[in-house]
Amino acid sequence: MMELYRVLPVILSVGLFGCGNSSTTENTNAAGTPVTESKDTFVSSLPDTAPTLKVATTGTMPPFSLQDDYGNMQGIDIDSIRAIGEEQGFKVEFYKETWQNMFDSVESGSRDIAISGISYKDDRNTRYGLSKSYFFNPSAMMYAEGKLNAKSLQDLKNVRIGAMEGAKPVDQLNELGGYEDNLTTNTTAFLLYEDLVQDRVDVILHDMPILQYTAKNHPEYDVTIVPYESEDNPSAQQVILMAKGNNELIKNVNEGITKLKEKGTFKEIEEKWLGSTEPDTNSEPTATQAN
Repeated sequence: MMELYRVLPVILSVGLFGCGNSSTTENTNAAGTPVTESKDTFVSSLPDTAPTLKVATTGTMPPFSLQDDYGNMQGIDIDSIRAIGEEQGFKVEFYKETWQNMFDSVESGSRDIAISGISYKDDRNTRYGLSKSYFFNPSAMMYAEGKLNAKSLQDLKNVRIGAMEGAKPVDQLNELGGYEDNLTTNTTAFLLYEDLVQDRVDVILHDMPILQYTAKNHPEYDVTIVPYESEDNPSAQQVILMAKGNNELIKNVNEGITKLKEKGTFKEIEEKWLGSTEPDTNSEPTATQAN
């Protein structure tokens, strides 16, 4: 995993605060996210007789899942599930779904897999079949540079908070209690970002890689990004979601994750989308520039 995440808390000051194959559904971009116009060049090495699994993903959560101008799905999770499939002998076909519909479609059996920045949660583990972790994905906060001095959720008691509907920061705030009156939710990462830049909220909570990627692609204004979960927190681990009881598929996916971790494939995918960082040799937290 990227050494950027090894020591917490880490505070990043970045420029921002102002504003199968291919997908089988609508040909749209991830709103507000600059993407290079290019056709999908992925070609499976598997034979035509290999099974094809239906994969639900949002297409609106860069860098995990996004669409190019041709409607092709791209991102960390797209590359990851393709790599697992190539390793384990199955092809993948992507279906664009809303966040909640991803879960419902897997539960109903209309999709085999859901993958789009899904974090481990105990209730998800009870209701669905979850893979082992393949990516460290801590929750983080983003706010205008100099506007706040927050390092934990407890520091946000009296500010306007934006979070993703149904995502783990909402559960975390609900568990702490006392945030109901100043919490609003939205349905995509970019809509959260718009709420921040249009001053409808003071801080947004989301997965740290998503906030990093947003900052990288919108360097016009100054913000601070602060992760507030450590790697030993189960909810900071990213997983692939399947139907409860589909033990053969769960085992197959887990075997692929284990093999690709040993090969360093996931690290290569991370570096492709987020860049690489030099190992941190200091024991003290350090500030890192994202842009």
